[in-house]
Amino acid sequence: MYAKDIPPGTIFYHGTKADLDIGDLIAPGFKSNFVERGLKHVYFSAKLEAATWGAELAKGEGRGRIFIVEPTGRIEDDPNLTDKKFPGNMTASYRSIDPLRITGEVKDWIGHSPERLQEMRDSLARMKQEGSGTIIED
Repeated sequence: MYAKDIPPGTIFYHGTKADLDIGDLIAPGFKSNFVERGLKHVYFSAKLEAATWGAELAKGEGRGRIFIVEPTGRIEDDPNLTDKKFPGNMTASYRSIDPLRITGEVKDWIGHSPERLQEMRDSLARMKQEGSGTIIED
């Protein structure tokens, strides 16, 4: 399955705490923000809101960062969101087995309130405990 109906010129974002620079590649194979194993896909979104969550929830000690990225290969809808929670990909969430090239950084993004961030962390912990937080990697 490959992503459909992505308008030309769409800007893609990736939220992280990794210390990266413009021109660097973000490749699959690293632990995600949500699981403790390397993944075969790299995840990104066409919505700044989704990247904001990625930057805020990312593992690590650094500050959250949101990069503007360009896929280097084929992309597909993220089945973890489109199949489970948001049919039709209303979150504009995607993944790729190919790296993403960093083309810029969003410097002036605004994070969620500490209360909202804790609600999300509690929700993710609950999903993990219930076993419903599994990431589909087919």
